[in-house]
Amino acid sequence: MSVSAIDILLTQKDNTWDQCNWIVPVAKALEGLSAEQAAWVPPSGGLSIWQLVNHMHYYNHRILQRMQGITSGSAAESNVATFGGTGDATDEAGWNDLVRSTTELAGQLRTQLATLQQSNLDAPYMDTDDTWGYTLSQWILHDAYHAGQIVLLRRQQGSWNIVF
Repeated sequence: MSVSAIDILLTQKDNTWDQCNWIVPVAKALEGLSAEQAAWVPPSGGLSIWQLVNHMHYYNHRILQRMQGITSGSAAESNVATFGGTGDATDEAGWNDLVRSTTELAGQLRTQLATLQQSNLDAPYMDTDDTWGYTLSQWILHDAYHAGQIVLLRRQQGSWNIVF
C-alpha cells in the first residue's frame, strides 16, 4: 500500500489535534480546563495555557487563510504579541469561546488539508525558498510542541489527571 505525503500530513494533524496515539493531542490536553487553570502562570514565570492557545489560534488562523488563498491582514507586531495576556481567571465564557473557536479552526484546517494535492505541497510557500509541504509539516510540529507545553503546565498546577 502506498502512503502519500498528504496521508502523512493528515495522520500527523489528527494525532496532534484529537487522536490519542503517540502523543497527547491538543484537544485532550485542553479537556476539562477551567478559565482559572488556563490563566494560571507558574510561580517561576512563563506563559499560561490561555496564552499558548491564543498563540496557536493566531498561527492556525493565518495558515488557514494562506491555504485558502486569502491575503492575511497585517501580521502581529511580533511573535510575542501572538500570545496576548495571561487570560482572565474569572472569564469562563471567554475561555470557552477561545477553546470552541480553536476547535472549529482545527476542523477547518483538517478539511482544507484534505483538499490538497501533491502539486500543492511542491509549490513554493509565499515568497520563501520553502515549499508548502515543508511549511505544513513544520506547522503540525508547532501544535504538537505546544500541546506538550500545555500538559507540562497542567502537571505543574496539579490539574493533569487524564490517562488516555
